[in-house]
Amino acid sequence: MPKMKTKSGAKKRFKVTGTGKVKVGQAGKRHGMIKRTTKFIRSARGTMVLADQDAKVVKQYFLPYAR
Repeated sequence: MPKMKTKSGAKKRFKVTGTGKVKVGQAGKRHGMIKRTTKFIRSARGTMVLADQDAKVVKQYFLPYAR
């Protein structure tokens, strides 16, 4: 069997922690900040951890060797 390829877009967007969780940048902060509330901007700082269902898809299909 040939090796599976890692998706190029996924390796730029996701990181897997030591415990196996998937870290991703917070969505919704590229533009249009003037209409967002201050609370949203504050809470959307940094990174977030993906939900288990989404992390399963990312690890299985997009990052097959990042375990």
